[in-house]
Amino acid sequence: MIQTIKSLAQQWAPEFIGIRHHLHAHPELSFQEHDTSRFIQEKLKEYGIPFRAPVAGTGIVAVIKGKNPDKKIIALRADMDALPIEEANEVSYKSKNPGIMHACGHDVHSTCILGAARILQETRGLWEGTVKIIFQPGEEKHPGGASLMIKDGALEDPRPQAILGLHVLPDMETGHLGFRSGMYMASADEIYFTIRGKGGHAAAPHLTVDTILVASQLVVSLQQVISRQCNPFSPSVLSICAFNGGHTTNVIPSEVNLKGTFRAMDEQWRFRAHELIRRQATELAHGMGAEIDVNILVGYPCVYNNEEVTGKARSLAEDFMGKQQVLDTEMRMGAEDFAFYSQVIPACFFRLGTGNKEKGISSGVHTPTFNIDERAIEIGMGTMAWLAAQW
Repeated sequence: MIQTIKSLAQQWAPEFIGIRHHLHAHPELSFQEHDTSRFIQEKLKEYGIPFRAPVAGTGIVAVIKGKNPDKKIIALRADMDALPIEEANEVSYKSKNPGIMHACGHDVHSTCILGAARILQETRGLWEGTVKIIFQPGEEKHPGGASLMIKDGALEDPRPQAILGLHVLPDMETGHLGFRSGMYMASADEIYFTIRGKGGHAAAPHLTVDTILVASQLVVSLQQVISRQCNPFSPSVLSICAFNGGHTTNVIPSEVNLKGTFRAMDEQWRFRAHELIRRQATELAHGMGAEIDVNILVGYPCVYNNEEVTGKARSLAEDFMGKQQVLDTEMRMGAEDFAFYSQVIPACFFRLGTGNKEKGISSGVHTPTFNIDERAIEIGMGTMAWLAAQW
């Protein structure tokens, strides 16, 4: 079976590299993946794979049944959306949509899962159980397409016993896979502050509420929530990333707006921190004579890799790739809406090495020069097919 899957992955790799080029050249923003969804649906029809669409807007759920389809049910997930980034790569498949780019590798994820689906369909007489293939919208944007897919029944009829997902990793050389059990990626919440007070002439600050000063004090003081309240063995990050207020040199503005992100690896601490942030901001602002609105937009939860599922996936990956090609990967403060699946059913989210330093392919995700060593396509589609077939 392993040789059959490897042979098919190798045989079809050029075709699926072409599919990746098409997806990369035609990126679409979160929840706007209409052409991408239509393209994937046409491919599923071509491969004879039944599916349901639309799910949660542009999502797709396909089902492939092997022998004894009730014996086990496993799901494979891919995201489809791109980012609002102008691509700087000079390649034949460069984005044709101005200001939009597949800078996080979702074109790769969709290609690998589509390739795995074709392999599984071709070999369905050789393995047992049922495989659900999930193509979801909106990973990059609140509230996360995964949450909407779940609400729209993507994990029902039939319900998977486990779900697997992969993500490109340019820091890891192509030919390697990375796994980590337990807590893996952070929760992510958006924080918005609006500080208001009487504005006025900069030469007479005593007649105003200095909203710039209040906001500046708040940016610094909020770090005490992390440094003095968080358990040092539970990683947490609070970053204020936007500071907007005022328009000239001699007027103290009546309003200042701050925006930031809060990341945590502990769900209990996460929501306690929300209370501390609100209290710190409110009391500091009031103490300096200002009014403040605090809006915390609860985003993705933590990604938790079920130990049993991840251990099994890693063992199978070692059988497929060779033990030396499967590595440990570190905990990450980045966030992923795959977390919603991991909160509902046992899950494993692992990394697909896509870097190649010798070829200069090393740019990080979310950058205008991100790209991959496309040998990773064959590895990704083959590995996913193998995991699902042998589960």
